[in-house]
Amino acid sequence: MKWADTSRKRMHDSANSMGNLMVEGFHYLGLFAIGAATAWASVMAFMGMIEKGQASIDDILLLFIYLELGAMVGIYFKTNHLPIRFLLYIAITALTRYLIGDVSHHNAPSIGMLYLCGGIFLLSLSVLAVRFASYKFPSTKALDASGEAVGDEVDR
Repeated sequence: MKWADTSRKRMHDSANSMGNLMVEGFHYLGLFAIGAATAWASVMAFMGMIEKGQASIDDILLLFIYLELGAMVGIYFKTNHLPIRFLLYIAITALTRYLIGDVSHHNAPSIGMLYLCGGIFLLSLSVLAVRFASYKFPSTKALDASGEAVGDEVDR
């Protein structure tokens, strides 16, 4: 019976290793795909600005969104943690971009503008809450895929 138990443990370890390899491979493939798509989209947006011969504030804010997405992918690649603040920054920038586009193309203010400003304000309060929580209750050190500690403390 000892051989059956040893075989079972070996089979379990092999299946576990194979599963971890497949999950990590998919994880890295997805990160590279997202990073490449972000880089490609930002280059295409920049080329569009060059073709137009000018850059509007909408275009510049779009480049900031791409920059934040790239930084988020890079941090996730290094630490396996997704900083929620970056998502909030992206949302604030996207709403600001929409608000500026709305103001510059429509002269009459509407209730939608108030909703956009309220959304930006609530997202800003969310950033403040996340920053306060990470200061008051710091998380443990981030671990990379091999289980090694990375950086100081993670700011989520």
